[in-house]
Amino acid sequence: MPQRTLRFKIRQDGLVEETVEGILGQNCLQLTEKLESALGRVERKELTAEAYESPKDQVQLIPEQIQVF
Repeated sequence: MPQRTLRFKIRQDGLVEETVEGILGQNCLQLTEKLESALGRVERKELTAEAYESPKDQVQLIPEQIQVF
């Protein structure tokens, strides 16, 4: 199974940049939905090349199983 990574960069102006690596297709949107909701308003989303690849061999992530502390 490929490594899945969420990276967060908190800028000096308070904006948070989030990058998802290792998740093919648009399953990354489901993965980050709860996190984005907890952080506040999303100003912009940019999909990476991985978002357009086929997720045929990856397990789908269920947002209810993701906990935000």
